[in-house]
Amino acid sequence: MTIETTDGTLLGGRIRFRQPAAGYRSAIDPVFLAAAVPAGAGDRVFELGLGAGAAALCLLARVPDCTVAGVEPDPVLRRLALENAAANGLDGRLTAVADTAALDAAGRPFDHLMSNPPFWAEGSGNRSPDARKARANHEGEMSIAGWVDELCRLCRPGGRQKATVTTVYAAARLDDLLAALAARCGGPEILPLWPKAGRDARRVLVRARLGGKGPARLLPGLTLHEADGRFTPAAEAVLRGGAPIDF
Repeated sequence: MTIETTDGTLLGGRIRFRQPAAGYRSAIDPVFLAAAVPAGAGDRVFELGLGAGAAALCLLARVPDCTVAGVEPDPVLRRLALENAAANGLDGRLTAVADTAALDAAGRPFDHLMSNPPFWAEGSGNRSPDARKARANHEGEMSIAGWVDELCRLCRPGGRQKATVTTVYAAARLDDLLAALAARCGGPEILPLWPKAGRDARRVLVRARLGGKGPARLLPGLTLHEADGRFTPAAEAVLRGGAPIDF
């Protein structure tokens, strides 16, 4: 099956990125997600919900020698992700599979896990008639609790440093995400993404450690836009400069 696609870039042109022309389209969320993952050279990262590979490509471009294995059940998006990796000379560092069962062949466990899960509960809001967009935005059979559980079971349980789980999520459902993380992780760090100064956050970045301890930390956050709509220097540093987000 083939679909119409558009050609664009990420990280100020450092990454060539092709994605579907219609339905769900990656914007800034996956770029901020990748910037929040504390991966280092040689680390192995898992992404649940790879899509066309936006977050994975940004992480691979920022962190030398790390690798990403992603699960993406949609064969069209899975193929796009691999083609995008090849177009950027990153194909040897990205693995894309249809489900977590196939990760045995890709090798595991992982040092870090990341995901941009569907924000809205099944039956809430207006579900898009586009199947791909609906799957990206609304939970199906797997709730956020199931999504987090699927992530955490692939973490590396021991080692010098506990594995991290990093997500970008809707601020309106932060309580659901924290409740899901509490069963497996500790010390969640919450970084709000403010649209503009004085505006309520619509997105949050949340990072926790598998088996970690300690209370939640609410961090100062990052303001995305100036009053005139331009990105702030801090946002530009991530979106164009490929800078990591300091937790």
